[in-house]
Amino acid sequence: NTSAKKLTLPQAALLAGLPADPSGYDPATNPALARARRAEVLRAMLAQNDITQADFRAALRAPLPRPADVRLPGIQGPAPYFANYVKQQLISKYGTRRVFGGGLNVDTTLDLRLQRLARKAIQSVLTEPSGPSAALVAIRPRTGEIVAMYGGDNFRASQFNLAVQGERQAGSSFKPFVLATALRQGISPSTTFASKPVSIFIGDRYWVVHDFENEYVGSANLTTATIISDNAVYAQLTKLVGPTNVAAMAHRLGITRHLNPYFAIGLGADAVSPLEMARAFSTFADDGARVDGSVFGNRPRAVTRIQNATGALLDDNRPLRRQVLASNDDRLLTSILEGVVREGTGKQAALADRPAAGKTGTTENYGDAWFVGYTPELATAVWVGYPNSVRPMTTDYHGQPVAGGTFPAEIWHAFTQAALAGTPPQQFPSYSVPYASAKRVAWRDGRLQIDDGYCQDTTEVDYFAGTGPRRTANCQPNEVDIPSVVGQPIAQARQRLAAQPLKANIVYKPARPKQRTNVVVAQFPRSGRASSFSTITLVLAKPLDGLVPRVLGLSVGRARARLRAARLDVSVPDGADDSAVVVRQSPVAGVAAAPHMRVTVTVRAAPG
Repeated sequence: NTSAKKLTLPQAALLAGLPADPSGYDPATNPALARARRAEVLRAMLAQNDITQADFRAALRAPLPRPADVRLPGIQGPAPYFANYVKQQLISKYGTRRVFGGGLNVDTTLDLRLQRLARKAIQSVLTEPSGPSAALVAIRPRTGEIVAMYGGDNFRASQFNLAVQGERQAGSSFKPFVLATALRQGISPSTTFASKPVSIFIGDRYWVVHDFENEYVGSANLTTATIISDNAVYAQLTKLVGPTNVAAMAHRLGITRHLNPYFAIGLGADAVSPLEMARAFSTFADDGARVDGSVFGNRPRAVTRIQNATGALLDDNRPLRRQVLASNDDRLLTSILEGVVREGTGKQAALADRPAAGKTGTTENYGDAWFVGYTPELATAVWVGYPNSVRPMTTDYHGQPVAGGTFPAEIWHAFTQAALAGTPPQQFPSYSVPYASAKRVAWRDGRLQIDDGYCQDTTEVDYFAGTGPRRTANCQPNEVDIPSVVGQPIAQARQRLAAQPLKANIVYKPARPKQRTNVVVAQFPRSGRASSFSTITLVLAKPLDGLVPRVLGLSVGRARARLRAARLDVSVPDGADDSAVVVRQSPVAGVAAAPHMRVTVTVRAAPG
């Protein structure tokens, strides 16, 4: 150990190169990469005239520190992953040189007691050394403070922070974001859907959704469907509220990464991190208000303030609260998630002396398992899985599969029970259930509209008073779905439309060179519904200068003549004899030609 002022040039260059990839440039485990990275930093210093040529050569020759002497910044202490997370924030704000040069006094949000309890909870539940690992993040909802972060079992072996950098599918732990979207749109939890295998038309195909282990209850309202984690109901709800709106709600609540607004988003198909999930659920715990820090942007608070060496305040990372979900909607949602813990898939997380709300998540083939839950005082996300690959955990729970209600819920329970021990239990705020009335609705023209009596694929929805769609759809009798046939050969497209039944009207546009001419390039309307035997306009590309002829199997001489007759140039390998046989051509035959377009051929010698 030494102070920043006493660092040698080789030591300083080695340290300066570490933040880009602390694990990859660790001199103890990757000496070759560490030496190369140090040289890169030294060359940059030489180019900026910070060091002389002699200094540069001497530093290049200097040996790396012995592995026994290496202690990377942030490794020591009970929370190395959290320390590294804070360090990256500081580097992005102040730069590498200032952070590693010393002189910054940083107050963080970490609660060392809770950090120790997080490690203890994980180690007490996951006792098999060769079994799955876990990540955990805990946040105080009112302040947005990260109070515990467990990012992996061994920081020396891997600085990859599972709590922050880990991107795994959320599974059913994502369903509360769909529920929040529905409540925001005025949809009452009393709305009922079929609980059975469902086929949902999504524009050009049907999406078939099955429940976990194919268990169905016939029908379920949103409260019951959340408690039992019914995929079929939530697939229908996602279609009803719109996957784009679900993605927007998740971002409002605290998910920061890009989300694909596909229908599977409601079942947790997107990858998220434990930090994001803890943050989003902390918004639920804070009456629908998300808390960010004032200094580091759209993220929870890991730092409270930064001072310089003299104690002068550089930045005060104050909590900023923003209401992103109406309080009563949030309280309704919390009451439903309380049911998950009280009687549903999350019963293992139930606390002895206080209310808790949360949601389990289990991905396909038991590759990832989650429990994300909260009390009024604390929101915590727990992920369990194998860190290096998505590996099925079909027998890892005492011979049984690892689901969200097993190891993750047990870890959450052990941590939260200990974290809040000795504190008076707080209750979730009370809520009101507004009067609701039923409306039959359908998606038309990109929005939900009231059925005019002719709409197909409608849904009866209970809407709170004063909410729900107000426009009435202009549906036609005997409506059918309009399939997308763009990219299909015209014969196949005609057959697909006729099966609905719909008619095809063919129009043409000039073809671009090399464009295929026998496939549909556009259609109008592109999707939606239409009356049976309505006409769908299909656009084909029409070649203005003919098609590229087929020359495969011809001699070079005959191929050249045929291509020239079509006003095309030909490129033949040097030295190829006119008797050689064409075995490949580019572009291929049948695409649109253009005058003097070059066709390249590959040949082999003629037999005999």
